[in-house]
Amino acid sequence: MGTKSNINERLADLVEEAGGSVEGIEAVRDALSAMSPLSGQPVDRVRWVPVEMVEPNSYNPNSVAMQEMRLLYHSVKHDGYTQPVVTIWDEELEKYVIVDGFHRYFTCKSNPDIFERNLGLLPIVVIEKDINDRMASTVRHNRARGKHSVAGMSSMVFEMLDNGWEDAAICNELGMEPEELLRLKHITGFSKLFADVEYSKAWTTRRQIKLRKEQEARDRAEAAK
Repeated sequence: MGTKSNINERLADLVEEAGGSVEGIEAVRDALSAMSPLSGQPVDRVRWVPVEMVEPNSYNPNSVAMQEMRLLYHSVKHDGYTQPVVTIWDEELEKYVIVDGFHRYFTCKSNPDIFERNLGLLPIVVIEKDINDRMASTVRHNRARGKHSVAGMSSMVFEMLDNGWEDAAICNELGMEPEELLRLKHITGFSKLFADVEYSKAWTTRRQIKLRKEQEARDRAEAAK
């Protein structure tokens, strides 16, 4: 008990030195997390950041019905935030970009009572991912909850393919069967982007189509000599 009391006193002194501000308390938490044997786990360091420092991503395929949004608001209002928003730090934007938790973010941003109670702050965790791994992480979070929109998933699959991912890698990362991936490539009018491409399982990206056309043009020029 004495040790715990001493720790509390030291922490109280540190917080007082920091002026008792949220920023000061966050600095103390940073120091504690750095010493934690679980510091490699994002949830070991939940940060409170100004909601305007958080930015939605442009690819999330998740969709939530109006009734569910009302339930989410009701939950946050009565229970508080029980899950942080998952983000990455974007150096170019100088903001935290959402990987998972857009609707938790939106609940804080769009409801003055929630915003004011949280002092305009949002709880987040930060992970380090490149864009493809980030999209895969978003899908894993959504699918684990059984939530994703078909149109959004189709667009995301296209972008991942266009970024150079192979079908097998996408299936492995997103937990899909090959048939499901193939379906996503050709539904919701998505295949119109490939009107000049034969429908097949060897589906190609825009970049691959461009390279093929360039090669065909070179072959024609060579044959004309």
